[in-house]
Amino acid sequence: QVQLVESGGGLVQPGGSLRLSCAGSGTIFSRYAMGWYRQAPGKQRELVVVISSGGSTNYADSVKGRFTISRDNAKNTVRLQMNSLKPEDTAVYYCNADPYNRLSVPGQYWGQGTQVTVSS
Repeated sequence: QVQLVESGGGLVQPGGSLRLSCAGSGTIFSRYAMGWYRQAPGKQRELVVVISSGGSTNYADSVKGRFTISRDNAKNTVRLQMNSLKPEDTAVYYCNADPYNRLSVPGQYWGQGTQVTVSS
C-alpha cells in the first residue's frame, strides 16, 4: 500500500521560512515524480513544484526563487524549503507521487496534507 506522510507545516510570519517533508512507503519512489500541491480556502488545488525521477523540476511562477524542492531516494523522502513566505502562500500543502513521472500532472497518490499559515 502506497502511503505519503507530510510534516513540517505551521504558523510563520511573513518573510519567514518553513521546511516541509514527505515520507513515502510501499513502493520504489525513486522512479516516480514527486511534488507538492497546495489548496487555499475557496480555491482549486494548484501545483507548487514537482521533481522528476531524474531531477528535472517544474516550479509555479509564484514560488520561483523562494521555494526549493529536493529528494532523497535512499530515504524515500521529498522536502520543500520555503523561504520569504507571503500571506498568499497560506494553504494546505499536499505531497504527491506520480508513477508516470510527469512534471505537470499529479499522480494518484496523495498525502493527507499539512497546513501552512503565513500571518503576522
